[in-house]
Amino acid sequence: MFRSTTQNAPKMHPKDDKVEAAARTLLLLEELNRHAVVSIEILHRATRLPKSTIVRLMKTLCAMGYATNDPRQGGYSVASRVKSLSTGFQGDPMVVEAARLWAISFTRQYRWPVAIAVLDDTSMLVRFSTIPDSPVSPSHSVINTRLSLLCRALGRSYIAFCSTEERSMLLDRLAESRRPEDALATDRKRALALLGSIRRQGFAERDPTVEPKSSNTIAVPIFEDGEVQATVGMTYFVSAVSQDDVQNRYIPLIKTLADNIGASVATLRKI
Repeated sequence: MFRSTTQNAPKMHPKDDKVEAAARTLLLLEELNRHAVVSIEILHRATRLPKSTIVRLMKTLCAMGYATNDPRQGGYSVASRVKSLSTGFQGDPMVVEAARLWAISFTRQYRWPVAIAVLDDTSMLVRFSTIPDSPVSPSHSVINTRLSLLCRALGRSYIAFCSTEERSMLLDRLAESRRPEDALATDRKRALALLGSIRRQGFAERDPTVEPKSSNTIAVPIFEDGEVQATVGMTYFVSAVSQDDVQNRYIPLIKTLADNIGASVATLRKI
């Protein structure tokens, strides 16, 4: 049985009969997905749709293979064709979905843009950014940008806080890649010292040699059940934010943001 996060009925538009019919059908299908078997009466109470409308729509859903009617079990249930409704969905990881509203809210309140990145092979891939919501963004666009695990803040905050086993595997692969931005991986002792320092201070910053030097990024991991799911970072102009502000104001704020996102991921998984 598929679950739906929709809790409230959508607003109908009586002036457009086709839109209203489609909205009613989807509303009914969402409610049907919440039950193993459900009667017309229960669907009526949950959706507030007329029983005659429910009967008509359920006949259509059954005819199309999205629902079945078994009077012996007491009503209707979803059918296998419902699975086809999600086959084209290639959405972001749940952590990115959970982060969107939190990240936008952060930027609207504190102005600086934040980005959410997930591990993709041996790089971090930026999957969401609030640059469009920021009036003071140092960058124009970062979506789908790949970032080094050892030079960039979003990458460092992942490899520093992931499990020991994963860290060792990633460093091995980075050393084999021989990419200039990952050269530190060939000196395991120095690399581990840097990552240990990041863990102790609780956040990561961009390598100071990385351009543009007029800006910097601070980043922290997003945890779920003790494992790093993604990283979140805030980028700012170094001329506009003092180190005291970074340490005393923005680091606690970005950590709270990560905690809120992690909690939202856990909530989404329960739905």
